[in-house]
Amino acid sequence: MSSFYLKPKLFSVIKNYNKQQFFKDITAGIIVAIIALPLSIALALASGVEPARGVYTAIAAGFMVSFLGGSRIQIAGPTAAFATIVAGVVAAKGMDGLFIATVIAGFILIILGVFKLGNLIKFIPTTITVGFTSGIAVTILVGQIKDFLGLTYAQGVKPIETLEKLEANIEFMDTFSFSSLIVGVVSLAILIIYPKFEKKIPPSLIAVIVGALLVKFIPVLDKSVYTIGELYTIPSGLPEINLGDFEITVSKIVSVLPDAVTIAVLAAIESLLSCVVADGMIDSKHNSNMELVAQGIGNISSALFGGIPATGAIARTAANAKNGGRTPISGMVHAIVLLLVLLILMPYAALIPMPTIAAILFVVAYNMSEWRKFLKIVKTSPNTDILVLVLTFLLTVIFDLVVAIAVGLVLHFAVIIIKKAIKSKEN
Repeated sequence: MSSFYLKPKLFSVIKNYNKQQFFKDITAGIIVAIIALPLSIALALASGVEPARGVYTAIAAGFMVSFLGGSRIQIAGPTAAFATIVAGVVAAKGMDGLFIATVIAGFILIILGVFKLGNLIKFIPTTITVGFTSGIAVTILVGQIKDFLGLTYAQGVKPIETLEKLEANIEFMDTFSFSSLIVGVVSLAILIIYPKFEKKIPPSLIAVIVGALLVKFIPVLDKSVYTIGELYTIPSGLPEINLGDFEITVSKIVSVLPDAVTIAVLAAIESLLSCVVADGMIDSKHNSNMELVAQGIGNISSALFGGIPATGAIARTAANAKNGGRTPISGMVHAIVLLLVLLILMPYAALIPMPTIAAILFVVAYNMSEWRKFLKIVKTSPNTDILVLVLTFLLTVIFDLVVAIAVGLVLHFAVIIIKKAIKSKEN
């Protein structure tokens, strides 16, 4: 069993586990849960689903990935990388389409791990990963302008694509709410300035509390700023297991298959990148194949409990490492704490203002934009690499990730083949 390639990291580290590390893992798990709560809500809203679904995802996928994963400290949950594709699937094919796509993606990830294909991810070039990551950041930013400025669209106007949202924002700019802007700017200032003075308490939590207090106790703001509770239903209690209260047909499966493949590929890339970052922070080595299997099981679990696609979250994983987490126990504690929050405090999420959620997602978009890497590639790489980068970026913004990744990969490998052909002729 010790040499079996699909062995969860938990089973390896538990042999030498001690009380001192247990308390460190508990502390890290609690801190990561505090960070994950507002982010999970915000990312669910960015994905076009009810806010509680983000928390369901962090609980179900977070626990299973830590329990079965190939990394010591990986934290899984909803991430910004999935927001645009999830929103597109929900808008076009409904929650049943998202359920099917997520479950299929889960099985694809399991198959990738079982057949030892974890190392294949490294063949996806940096130009493509940076291109679509930067593109996702732009789509998230554009999607949050409406709530940050308090814009009101005309009845029936529900833009899905990024350019459609940008056009709608311009068209309905006259509905701009100064009160929403105030709440949004205050929240954004907290998110940017607060970490410079204090790093223990997550700035997103402070922003959420301050934003809610502003709207609650300043009468002018209370009447003109939307909160989560005014736009969405906040459920209480445990989520019910969703075994699919809808008809699953061959046509539905075929229609969501491209989305499922994209979710699986994206989950694999993001998760394994996060594992590499984690390894560097704690001098460890992850098991890529076991991690893919765990991510697959985590995504299926998330779908069954009403969640959305999940993957390894680099920022939350890094926070886990910085706060003393060194074993999968910390990730499991993070999920358990979120479960307790769901049962006890979730109704208070209704008080969170939408401009505060938008501000949190602005910061998420900036942090994931990889603009420094983008500029470095543009300045130092061959023109063919720049072409792949820019094309992947533009296709992500204008169309979607399915098109962007497919075209980017085809172009990348076409360039390699052409270069080899030219080189062989010269020889």
